Amino acid sequence: MESRDLLLTAFGNVEEVVRGALDGIDPDLLNARIDPEANTIAWLVWHLTRVQDDHVSEVAGVEQAYTDAGWADRFGLPFDPAAIGYGFSSSDVGRTQVTDPQLLVGYHADVHRRTAEFLRTLTAADLDRVVDERWDPPVTLGVRLVSVIGDDLQHAGQAALLRGSLERR
Repeated sequence: MESRDLLLTAFGNVEEVVRGALDGIDPDLLNARIDPEANTIAWLVWHLTRVQDDHVSEVAGVEQAYTDAGWADRFGLPFDPAAIGYGFSSSDVGRTQVTDPQLLVGYHADVHRRTAEFLRTLTAADLDRVVDERWDPPVTLGVRLVSVIGDDLQHAGQAALLRGSLERR
C-alpha cells in the first residue's frame, strides 16, 4: 500500500465522522452549548474544516476553498476570512453561528475533495519535504498531514459526542 493511500483513507475517515455528526441533525443543535464556555457542533466542524483547508492548501500551494469557492461569503461569519478558529475565545465560538447543517457538510466535502486531489499527486519522497522550519525538528509534509488528521478526528469525534449528549437532554 502506498503512503498516499493511507492518507486518503485517514482523511476519508474524517469526512465520514463529520457527515455522521451532521446527518439529519436538528439545526437547533448546531449552536447549542452544554455550558456557557463549551464549543458548539457548528464551531467544531467549521474549525476542523478551516484547519484542514488552511494547512493542506498551504502545502499544496493553492488558494483555500473558503475564499476561492466563496464559502466565506456563504458562512457570513463576523471574522476575517483568514481566521481558522485557533485561539478563539468562548465569545468567538458563540459568534460562530451556523443554522444550516448542509453549509457545513458542503464546505467539508469541498475541502475533502481538494485534499484528496492533492494527496493523489504525492509520492513517498514528497512526504519528507520540510514544510515548516519554525519547529525543532522541522515539520515535514507527512508529519503536517498526520497532524491535521489527528486534530480533525478529535474535533469530529467531539462534535459527534456533543450531538449525542444534546439529543439525550
